[in-house]
Amino acid sequence: MSTAFPAGGDIVLVVDDVPSSLGALCIDLESDGYNVLVASDGTDAIARLDLVTPDAILLDALMPGLDGFETCKRIKAHPEWSHIPVIFMTGLSETSHIVRAFEAGGVDYVVKPVRAAEVLARLATHVRNARAVRMARDAIDIGGRGVLMVDAHGRIAWRSPTGRKWLEEFFEPGNDAACISWLGVRSERGDLVRTHSDRDGRTLLAQCLGSAGLGETMWLLSLPARNAETASRLSTASLTPRETEVLSWIAKGKTNRDVGEILGMSPRTVNKHLEHVFEKLGVETRAAAAALASRELG
Repeated sequence: MSTAFPAGGDIVLVVDDVPSSLGALCIDLESDGYNVLVASDGTDAIARLDLVTPDAILLDALMPGLDGFETCKRIKAHPEWSHIPVIFMTGLSETSHIVRAFEAGGVDYVVKPVRAAEVLARLATHVRNARAVRMARDAIDIGGRGVLMVDAHGRIAWRSPTGRKWLEEFFEPGNDAACISWLGVRSERGDLVRTHSDRDGRTLLAQCLGSAGLGETMWLLSLPARNAETASRLSTASLTPRETEVLSWIAKGKTNRDVGEILGMSPRTVNKHLEHVFEKLGVETRAAAAALASRELG
């Protein structure tokens, strides 16, 4: 089966055990510019994710075999798919079922029979939000640091690319329990620090930055240089996560207005963060800060 789509359109995976019942919805999605991929059950959906990563998933809650709730859990447990927004489609209106959908990792739900206009509006919002969050989180790796998000249930909700790499080096890949055990209890303060050393004498440092919303706690990961004299200016500048995000986009040539739209803040606020970045890096212009970031990141 070909998974080639016309360039430019977002991809939506529609999962329903009776795909024909959603024919009209699929037509409306395509008319609105989406590329539509269809799966008939949870197992089929996961097989399609191995071929293409959609921008959003419309998922039937009740299906024979692997139901929507378990399918969503498996998707969210996969690092490469966890960012995909999942919208449940369900005929169930009981509160317990709705709560179960959100606990599985869904971001929203629509009640069957689905109304195309409602689905399109919700899709547009979640696709846009997911893209902005993904771009911002990927950008935070600049400066030689990573980020780890732990949810209210003590599970790893997300890790940045650098964070994922370090955790796999210091802990057995996939052993999230060992990492959570190392971090220990949640903290709402930003002064809790954990260290972990490997056989090569390297030390992984985790600093708790407190609540990041949605019941999640943010940990900032760093790998200090063994010799302090070799540490880069970025890694020792103590930039906040938000300052790091701003610098990353400035280094990529974005204007204050562009950065504001990406990170959801005003250009004036972006400029304020830049002032702090300049002071911490010991530079006077955005060009100097961007050059420093580009040079030290190679």
